[in-house]
Amino acid sequence: MIRINYDALGIAASLACAIHCALLPLILTSLPLFGTNIINNAAFEYGMIALALVVGVYSLWHGFKRHHHRYSPLLLFGSGMALLFLKQIFHQYQLYFLIPAVASIVMAHIINFRLCRKDGCRH
Repeated sequence: MIRINYDALGIAASLACAIHCALLPLILTSLPLFGTNIINNAAFEYGMIALALVVGVYSLWHGFKRHHHRYSPLLLFGSGMALLFLKQIFHQYQLYFLIPAVASIVMAHIINFRLCRKDGCRH
C-alpha cells in the first residue's frame, strides 16, 4: 500500500507556490504573446491558494487528531493562509505578504511532521 506523507506534500506545494510567485513573472513574461495569461490571473492564483489550503488542512488535521493534539501548527498554517489571501487583496504589498505566508505554511508542516515523529508515528 502506498502511503503519502501529506506534510511533505504540503511543504512541496508551498514551495511550488513560492517558486511560481517569484520566477514566473521573470521567466514567462512572453506568455501573453501566445494568448496565455497566468501572471496576475486571479482564478489561477485563488486555485493555487485553494490547493494549498486543502492539502494543508488535511495533513495538519490528521497530525492534530491522531498524534499530537497541539494547535501551534494549525494556528501557524492559518496565519500563513490569511497572509496569502491578503496578498491577493492588497496587490501593491504582495511581496510583503508572500514571504511570511510561505514561511509560516512551511514551518507549520515542519512542526507538524516533527510532532508526529515525536509521538512515534511512522507515516
